[in-house]
Amino acid sequence: MKSIWYENEDSIPQFSSLKGETKTDVLIIGGGMAGLLTAFFLHKAGVKYLLLEKDRIFRGVSGNTTAKITFQHGLIYQKLLKDEGQEKAQLYLEANRSAAETFADLCRSIDCDYKTADNFVYTTSDKRKLEREINALNKIGYNADLCENLPLPIKTAGAVRFKEQAEFNPMKFASAVAKGLNICENTRVIAYEPNKVITEKGKITAKRIIVCTHFPFINNHGAFFLKLYQHRSYVLALKDAAEYDGMYVDEDKNGYSFRNYNGLLLLGGGGHKTGKRGGSYRELEEFAKKHYKNSRQVASWAAQDCMSLDNICYIGRYSKKTPELYTASGFNKWGMTSSMVAARILSDEMQGIRNEFSAVFSPDRSILKPQLFVNGVSSMEGMLSLSTKRCPHLGCALKWNKAEHSWDCPCHGSRFSKEGKLLDNPANCDIKNLDN
Repeated sequence: MKSIWYENEDSIPQFSSLKGETKTDVLIIGGGMAGLLTAFFLHKAGVKYLLLEKDRIFRGVSGNTTAKITFQHGLIYQKLLKDEGQEKAQLYLEANRSAAETFADLCRSIDCDYKTADNFVYTTSDKRKLEREINALNKIGYNADLCENLPLPIKTAGAVRFKEQAEFNPMKFASAVAKGLNICENTRVIAYEPNKVITEKGKITAKRIIVCTHFPFINNHGAFFLKLYQHRSYVLALKDAAEYDGMYVDEDKNGYSFRNYNGLLLLGGGGHKTGKRGGSYRELEEFAKKHYKNSRQVASWAAQDCMSLDNICYIGRYSKKTPELYTASGFNKWGMTSSMVAARILSDEMQGIRNEFSAVFSPDRSILKPQLFVNGVSSMEGMLSLSTKRCPHLGCALKWNKAEHSWDCPCHGSRFSKEGKLLDNPANCDIKNLDN
């Protein structure tokens, strides 16, 4: 199953694989939105760089987005104000607002169906959550609206609205951005050494290395296997369903989202932690059957998101012990603006430019958060579970995903086909002779 964005996959330029040895100033590993944008800005700045992708660019998580460009990331600002203080909350908002504005600037010259639209984060439970979010936004200098009587087919307590956010076709956008960049596809990194990576067919030496592989795959630095967990959600593209004016998303990460594109309703939901049980496609199909009786399903796909300990993504130096190694991960379901924030921070870092937002997203910040304990317990349970089918990442027991016919890791989110082919990282290799 592929997303509707893959209708434009032939427009994505193709690149040859890397063979032999080479040198560069900046090496980027991973050809999703974050990696492509980082390469794009380095290219414009005249920095010598190389981007490696193990398969084809934009074929992973970035190709399965619902493609909303918004700096309204759930009801996050009340949490940021409480936990991080006013200055960091303001910087988080400004970083993502600037990212949205950069998308708008680029899309003026790119045919990618860019369209402004209001974004609504709704709740089905407690209206007081919305009022607290409005109050927090007022304190950090942003005016949002409290809305009631939403046009959705479910009962809600209202929503917080951010005006003039945006939506687009990410595949068309990526096709334009990738043209002319220095990229090698079908080049898998199999080992890392300081200032050097080993591929299946060669070696690259670099002054600095950026890991943009969705989930950082280098385990002996950074402790990202404790800082992150992965969450899956599902999307149905429905024809002859409702047409909504704006984008709508539940503040609950397991709730529903709604946006339209080219005559289709993109209905999202059915979410669950990777490797655990959840509503998946069946939940969405039942929802559509109940609320959009005359609709027809034309596509379906799943997205996988890295979730951080504190709802802020990790952008910057991989660890204190690796001064030449950087990463961008933990986008918490807001991959478009987060990718742009990452690209601007990292491209500045590579040029020795101080970025005013870098401290907010630094991976070096404290990990003493309640989610750390949850992640640790989940990892221990997975490692101690009895099973012959183990994830090659850190050895956790794999669970069979009936909805998608895959073997999933409940510890860190790696996924494999029935035959053992790697589908999602942080694992970095297939499993041989794996069957159901």
